Amino acid sequence: MTNRPNLIVAGAQTGPIQRADTRAHTLDRLIALLEQAAAKGAKLVAFPELPLTTFFPRWFIENTQELDTYYEREMPNPNVQKLFDRARELQVGFYLGYAELTPDGHRFNTSITVGPDGQILGKYRKVHLPGSVEPRAGSRFQQLEKRYFEYGDLGFPAFRGAQEWGRPTLGMLICNDRRWPEAWRCYGLQGIELMLIGYNSAAYDPNGGTAENEEIRTFHSTLAVQANAYFNATFAVSVAKAGDEDGSGLIGGSVIVDPNGMILAQAKTLEDEVIVAELDWSKIQQGRGPGKIFDFGFHRRPQHYSRIVNQVGLEEIP
Repeated sequence: MTNRPNLIVAGAQTGPIQRADTRAHTLDRLIALLEQAAAKGAKLVAFPELPLTTFFPRWFIENTQELDTYYEREMPNPNVQKLFDRARELQVGFYLGYAELTPDGHRFNTSITVGPDGQILGKYRKVHLPGSVEPRAGSRFQQLEKRYFEYGDLGFPAFRGAQEWGRPTLGMLICNDRRWPEAWRCYGLQGIELMLIGYNSAAYDPNGGTAENEEIRTFHSTLAVQANAYFNATFAVSVAKAGDEDGSGLIGGSVIVDPNGMILAQAKTLEDEVIVAELDWSKIQQGRGPGKIFDFGFHRRPQHYSRIVNQVGLEEIP
């Protein structure tokens, strides 16, 4: 496209959302962040993974009635309608993560992107679920996403953004997905121009062990976004829920990254914080244009990728 308007995007990082916090209080915080972003000129705001509640997969919850309170049965719904209404008033779109409970009883870790008119443009269900089904004996905090969610069944569907944004090709990932290059490449092959990501990442190794801490996990979070944005010549917005949540640390480090892998904006706190950057779509062509380093049609050699496609294991190498 030519003569496309630049897009001002924002990452709306939240601080911790405690198990005891009310939905109304949490929604008011999200709306306040939306308004701050709009005041800075943002036309698209990305919220974290599961920002409507505490990160409940850290708990072993046997009470089904309590567990069900963390899920949304439709979107929008009365618990979040105020956010949709305020965004539409401000003519700002947003990316929002939530726990989805479908009418036929399936549970997914889901995100949607909503246009400035309040209409849902795209939907994604998390594919790379970390953790385990059963709790680890003796651990205060768990990582039970495999218990509370099913693997996403929508694949990696790219979609068009709003006309006001320049009709970019968008994609969505959630938390652990950002660490898997296959997910990015699925979008890259569809011509993605902006990746939207929300995450809740522990400031310790959530699967046990002492080799990881807040510093290395924040570094890896940022590295994954910078590297994959560069490899696929795309902008990316990656947004955390951060801080001490229910006594469990979450990393921050929310970033907006350009197609060269350079950081345009980065959060400095572990609290509610808005970061903003202006995206110039022409920058994508430096990496993706004809004959450039990531001109996939010119340089890729998928005929040599059969070991990946066929999932041949290391034990089968002669």
